[in-house]
Amino acid sequence: MAAVITIDATSPVPPYEQLRVQLAGQISQRVLPVGARLPTVRALATDLGLAVNTVARAYRELEAAGLIETRGRAGSFVAAAGERSRERALHAAEEYAATVAALGLDPDEALRIVRAALYR
Repeated sequence: MAAVITIDATSPVPPYEQLRVQLAGQISQRVLPVGARLPTVRALATDLGLAVNTVARAYRELEAAGLIETRGRAGSFVAAAGERSRERALHAAEEYAATVAALGLDPDEALRIVRAALYR
């Protein structure tokens, strides 16, 4: 894996969440493309100076979100489902935009509504 992961030990955000967010971001930005093999849990834990269970939790959450898939002894890979998730999000955004237009809402107000929903 060529992508860089940085864990800030002073952050109030738990290390597994920092790892999960960074990997999810790299998958969504296609830094880690569909089919890319991720390091083993043990190897990544060693590289980052984290407990194995910390990395395992991040991987489990990424798998639950459909961003990675584990293929037994073959390892963990970036899942094609991540690409489908992006397409679903785009479709939902297009539907929302059509609804906002039909209701005559101001685009700035529509964005405030989305931000409120995302951070709820």
